[in-house]
Amino acid sequence: MTTDAHSAPSRRVAIPATNPRVYEALVALQAAAADGVDAELAELIKIRASQLNGCAYCLHMHVSDAVALGVSDSKLHMVAVWREAPHFFTAQEMAVLEFTEAVTRLGDRGVPDDVYARAAEHFDTHTMGQLLATVIMINTWNRIAVTSRYAAGGDERRARAGRLNRP
Repeated sequence: MTTDAHSAPSRRVAIPATNPRVYEALVALQAAAADGVDAELAELIKIRASQLNGCAYCLHMHVSDAVALGVSDSKLHMVAVWREAPHFFTAQEMAVLEFTEAVTRLGDRGVPDDVYARAAEHFDTHTMGQLLATVIMINTWNRIAVTSRYAAGGDERRARAGRLNRP
């Protein structure tokens, strides 16, 4: 069955229920990606990618997670317009947001060398790999949530896991 963007889907896949091995593999990959990444930076990555991908479910979840970590409301309100509000962010955070945008929007122009270099100024090679994996994972979760039409505020992850840094 098909639906338009404004009606309820009648038969959408729910990966955790229909494909539990795939879901558990993604959860394990998410945990590996998060290892050693600053939790606040990870949430900024997840928020920005979710904004770009139009994923209300993940955006709601990760703004809530960021609030729980103590990220200020002022900073969270400025993530979408970080270039116009640089005084809310550190140089490291801005480099990560720019890197997140480039990786999320690969089709636009790939990841330009200057964008990669600005992020790499703040992190060693291992951490750059972890940040890249974090961006990749949130893009994966965004695609699952948007395709499956998960409802914002219906945080199934918390019901299953009961903790932060899970998809």
